[in-house]
Amino acid sequence: MKKADLEKLRGKRITGGGIAGAGDRFGKGVAEVNDRREQRERERQQGLVPFACKLHEDLVRRIHEKAKARGLGLNEITAELIAKGLEAK
Repeated sequence: MKKADLEKLRGKRITGGGIAGAGDRFGKGVAEVNDRREQRERERQQGLVPFACKLHEDLVRRIHEKAKARGLGLNEITAELIAKGLEAK
């Protein structure tokens, strides 16, 4: 690297530009990770398990509309709909 390039880089660091991707240095983003871990632990204690599946777009849209109409979250309405479907069989 040329001396002029080094000086440009040093100037960017002073003004806050610097290297891309170095935003969460020195523990700035640590609290977010702990919050996620704590949230997962609370969910485990409640007996909740992550469940991922792929659904058609129109079905997901209908679930969102139903949740919004009833004032429930997506997790609650999905659990209710699955329970009703299982009971119906």
